[in-house]
Amino acid sequence: MAEQHKNPFKELEASLREAPPGMKKKIMNDIAAAKLVMDMASLFSINLGSALRKLFRTLGEN
Repeated sequence: MAEQHKNPFKELEASLREAPPGMKKKIMNDIAAAKLVMDMASLFSINLGSALRKLFRTLGEN
């Protein structure tokens, strides 16, 4: 006869609980702050090379 195996994913799902509202709000605020920092860093790091090239190109023309 075939043995019945326990599904570990169903056991994990059964052990999940809802986070307290205060903790959930803090985590969402932390994620939003981290996303803002990453977006700002990306904005300055990606465009920095282009801005410097344009700056030196205009300085060389004068």
